[in-house]
Amino acid sequence: MTLPGFVLGGMLFLLGIPAVFASLYLLAAALLSARPAAAHSSDRRRRFDVIVPAHNEEAGIARTVGNLRALDWPAEDFRILVIADNCSDATAANAAAAGATVIERQDANLRGKGYALNYAFERSLRDGWAEAVVVVDADSEASANLLNSIAARIGNGAHAVQVHYGVLNPNVAWRTRLMSIALGSFHIVRSRARERLRLSCGIRGNGWCVTHDLLARVPYHAYSLTEDIEYGVALGLQGERVHYADEGHVYGEMVTNSRSAASQRQRWEQGRFKLIRQHALALFRAAAGQSSRVCLDLGFDLLVLPLSYIALNIVALAVLAGLSAFVDAHLLQWLWVAAACAACVACYVLRGWWVSGVGWRGLPDLLWAPVFIVWKIFLAVAGSRATEWLRTERERP
Repeated sequence: MTLPGFVLGGMLFLLGIPAVFASLYLLAAALLSARPAAAHSSDRRRRFDVIVPAHNEEAGIARTVGNLRALDWPAEDFRILVIADNCSDATAANAAAAGATVIERQDANLRGKGYALNYAFERSLRDGWAEAVVVVDADSEASANLLNSIAARIGNGAHAVQVHYGVLNPNVAWRTRLMSIALGSFHIVRSRARERLRLSCGIRGNGWCVTHDLLARVPYHAYSLTEDIEYGVALGLQGERVHYADEGHVYGEMVTNSRSAASQRQRWEQGRFKLIRQHALALFRAAAGQSSRVCLDLGFDLLVLPLSYIALNIVALAVLAGLSAFVDAHLLQWLWVAAACAACVACYVLRGWWVSGVGWRGLPDLLWAPVFIVWKIFLAVAGSRATEWLRTERERP
């Protein structure tokens, strides 16, 4: 092999490692994503504090509280606690009028969803009334069986539970349908596979529960832009896995306009890359030192970047392999590696589409994926310096 061929081969190898690893991880998730058996019904005797973090949500908070009051659970055994955090509108008044217990918090320095949740969790622990806390975002609708699906897992020994988190408004635009497919892949496909393997499905920020006992042992000190993933990692490092309740769900409203979506996406990805830097090595050390499959998988899950980055990696591998073949024909084999990686990712995405519930209407929206990838690359290059909880503009009254 000539020196140029050797150099190009090395570059292809470096591009191929992350592409192959991520593709095989996603393919395994797709193959293991059969619907799990439903848990046995709970004894319906547990007490819950349903916590709703809200920052300037006056327009929709009453609707969310009304939805939660209709949960299929004895009314005397759950409370709805709205944490009105640094609000400058009528969020607190509207929540109280709808029947919630309101906790108001004002702190000009400690701002963010993580601080709001910690404040509410400490209140719940001090009260000592409930056995567990459940988090539902202020723009969401929960299934009637939310608490029953969680209680069934707690009855089987779980201390942390995540229900499915999906899209409330999937058919508003191509962007929301694409997001529904993405969450079907990320939340359903991966979570089912990890539950089947008795791993931690992680915490997804909406529709999750932790018992008072676990909260006392692993306090909620997650204040980053991706505080949900951060706390899921903290639980894993303490030997706790988050169980997945497939039959329960919360649906959150997703934005359709590019400006709001860009701001939201920048915050998510900025926070995720920071978590990789801060926690990936600790997870792999714990996996080796404690023989923890949960920590090993959480570390892998952090390293598997968002789908747009994986797609870009595969495209770069294919293009470089095609060009390198003019220098050394043997390097064309990397083109087949790229094709195999693309097939694995396609299986994962199609599985996500199938379980997302958007139906055949969602298939043409996958054609927008290249546009979405270019848009995300632009956002990554543009950068973001978000450091606190910023309210995303809602698109319905």
